[in-house]
Amino acid sequence: MNDKVIINDLTFYYGNNSAVKNVNIRVQENSVLALIGPSGCGKSTLIRCINRMNDIIPATRTEGDILIDGGSIYADKYNVSDLRRRVGMVFQKSNPFPKSVFENIAYGLKINGIKNKYDIETRVEKSLKGAALWDEVKDRLDDSALGLSGGQQQRLCIARTIAIEPEIILMDEPASALDPISTQKIEELIQDLKAKYTIIIVTHNMQQAARISDFTAFMYMGNLIEINNTEAIFTKPGLEMTENYVTGKFG
Repeated sequence: MNDKVIINDLTFYYGNNSAVKNVNIRVQENSVLALIGPSGCGKSTLIRCINRMNDIIPATRTEGDILIDGGSIYADKYNVSDLRRRVGMVFQKSNPFPKSVFENIAYGLKINGIKNKYDIETRVEKSLKGAALWDEVKDRLDDSALGLSGGQQQRLCIARTIAIEPEIILMDEPASALDPISTQKIEELIQDLKAKYTIIIVTHNMQQAARISDFTAFMYMGNLIEINNTEAIFTKPGLEMTENYVTGKFG
């Protein structure tokens, strides 16, 4: 398999404090990488480097590099708007727009230059189907997205992300606020989506990481402690510290 994302010697600073320290990770195309580790260990900061969302925070700086398909996203003339089309993001708290279900998805398509009504309608339906939501909302497309359940709102946000056809999807604890049934739907969806996308997910839920990911990276205090295929991390970790974390001895 090809490496879709290569993170080389990445260090990220808030002021003088390094939140991510000299991290090296390769993410294979069409795989799911789970980032695990205690709160505040740099997981969310790391994924926000991949679409350069941290750029908007004052007094921050990045050392090292991130390559997508072999090209540096920190190159001088790199188009950051283009990067954020290629790298979609789903947040911990679902954040639908206060618009109709249909417009939540159509809006992103329109600002990305798609004007044809038929194309928009086709893409809206396709992305809702892709997010396993179409059957639940096809008769409610004109209703406010804020009237959907929490789990439906999160799948709508995933549909909104995949509508603009990214290559990579970043997920920052996408199921942490959801009930078990909605969580299961999100997990099943992630398994389906990796056929088309490369997915990097931050999760506090050890069982979730074990269920959905192909590879798992354990981070602690900004450092990447260990990365391996998920089965190895959870059954035969190479380091005692990893074993202590995945068996619940600290965290």
